[in-house]
Amino acid sequence: LFVGILQLALQNLYLQWSNLFSPTFEYTCTLSRTAVVSDSKNNFLLSVGVYELTHNNKTVSLKTINAVQQMTLYPELIASVLYQASGSEEVIEPVYFYIGIVFGLQGIYVTALFVTSWVMSGTWLAGMLTVAWFIINRTDTTRIDYSIPSRENWALPYFACQVAALTGYLKKNLNCSAEKFCYLLVSASTYTFMMMWEYSHYLLFLQAVSLFLLDSFALAQSEKVHEVYKIYMFSLFLGYLLQFENSALLVSPLLSLVAALMLSKYLQMNVKKGTFVSRMLKIMYIYLVLTVTLTLNLLLKMFVPHKENEHLLKFLEIKLGLNTTKNFTMNWLLCQESLQAPSQDFFLRLTQSSLLPFYILVLIICLFSVTQVIFRRICGEPLKETVKLEDGRIGERPEIVYHVIHTILLGSLAMCLEGMKYLWTPYVCMLAAFGVCSPELWMTLFKWLRLKAVTIHNPFLLTSFFPRIMTELSELQEFYDPDTVELMTWIKRQAPVAAVFAGSPQLMGVIKLCTGWMVSSLPLYNDDDLLKRNENIYQIYSKRSAEDIYKILTSYKANFLIIEDSICNEVGPVRGCRVKDLLDIANGHVVCEEGDSYAYSKYGRFCHEIKMNYSPYVNYFTRVYWNRSYFVYRINTVISFQS
Repeated sequence: LFVGILQLALQNLYLQWSNLFSPTFEYTCTLSRTAVVSDSKNNFLLSVGVYELTHNNKTVSLKTINAVQQMTLYPELIASVLYQASGSEEVIEPVYFYIGIVFGLQGIYVTALFVTSWVMSGTWLAGMLTVAWFIINRTDTTRIDYSIPSRENWALPYFACQVAALTGYLKKNLNCSAEKFCYLLVSASTYTFMMMWEYSHYLLFLQAVSLFLLDSFALAQSEKVHEVYKIYMFSLFLGYLLQFENSALLVSPLLSLVAALMLSKYLQMNVKKGTFVSRMLKIMYIYLVLTVTLTLNLLLKMFVPHKENEHLLKFLEIKLGLNTTKNFTMNWLLCQESLQAPSQDFFLRLTQSSLLPFYILVLIICLFSVTQVIFRRICGEPLKETVKLEDGRIGERPEIVYHVIHTILLGSLAMCLEGMKYLWTPYVCMLAAFGVCSPELWMTLFKWLRLKAVTIHNPFLLTSFFPRIMTELSELQEFYDPDTVELMTWIKRQAPVAAVFAGSPQLMGVIKLCTGWMVSSLPLYNDDDLLKRNENIYQIYSKRSAEDIYKILTSYKANFLIIEDSICNEVGPVRGCRVKDLLDIANGHVVCEEGDSYAYSKYGRFCHEIKMNYSPYVNYFTRVYWNRSYFVYRINTVISFQS
């Protein structure tokens, strides 16, 4: 069981990070390795397998890692238990069982969006239109096309269920049974979502901000909103306990915000209404909450030891122009395409499917209506308990206001980082479909324009895109890299079982997955030691001496070094974003004067010099295998200094 879960974890690990790299191995090879579950499940008890995962010392040299925590392997643990408990080992291979669960979750994801749009608009046609737009724009709504086991594919379906339940929970005049059901579903899905994805609490923070603004302008029942805050609090502490005391949850902005909101609510409740202090608290409510939130977060970071996800905060500082750095890891992240602003192609695709124009129209109508409602509240006019269709007040429905604020926050994030479009675009589909099919929204617009009726023609978009979708589905694509397959074959046949390999982190993930050999690093970015290892081993592509590289590699007990020609001779579209350029900047081997760059180092680039087979490189390293893409060197244990 341990071996099987680990193989699944590393499969996910590689595929998740391979979005940032060129593909380097045969996908079929990675899937076949997961069949080890079937062979080893009878040899290990579940408890033994979990213990081995949480105390794993067979993956990274000189390091024991908690694979469950660092790789967020809770989905794989659940899948392994289900696979064995259901007796599926005699019916289906482990990899197909695993992929089947992921695709099943995507079905739940789309169903949740369908239900949410239906609840908001009151018609199932809105749900159908949501699904149609989701399918048409699947390039921008999901990673399922090219990275099946990424963490988002496990987590976001639960978040969609939580949003659907929250939409129903916020509705006015909800009967008691439906309200209890929605409350229970919000509780269960919030906690599950938090367990499935290590960055889930950041997304829940944005949701909490939306609810905070909703409550601040008295557009929703305050009691319901604070019940959701309690769900956040309970989920955070339960997640902290079950995620091996994950300190990232204690210092998360979500906990600070929820604590500040509950404290502010307590102060308001315990001050007599009508007094000067109560009026001041009401006026300064938003300022008070923000101040307490920042103060609590700073205090927690001072007293709670934490290292997890610090790189995210540093990245945001640099991304927003608040700081600069020469750090290799930070600059490497800044250069990734998924962490850049969205390209024009993204907006063009959304426009061609008519999604973006309808979304902007619906958003503008809702925003104007919400502004009117807020103005009426300031003037002292109470909200209507029951909003009729002919009233044309879409902005008085709390669930609609919540979704408007939520999509704006998610959209702001997507405008900064293209990789976040997978969070925003599905809700764009849902909100646009709701608006198109909602009589109440159009009645709001008609009242402004003083129209009684307008015929809206909205052809079903899936019909025009159906031929293209069927053509894409009929394409059977397979990626095959013979050089990488040859490398994996050589390792399994020629390398000693106890050997430790060193190279780029993404290649090390592939080697561990396809061969089982121990490696010196992994592409994990939530561990300071692994971050430092990755940067140190990347020095094989820098202008450092053979002795320096030898000392780095032997400090991690590496026996073999693999040089990738694609990195050593990289010719990228952005010159300053190549790995070797980032290393030169970090090492101070580049000087920029008046726009010109000058390189200085008394050593040549290591990955080039080692191929020349002259001293001192041959004294430290011996080439044992090579093909068009990879050069493998044995790291000599006995150094012979010969000219």
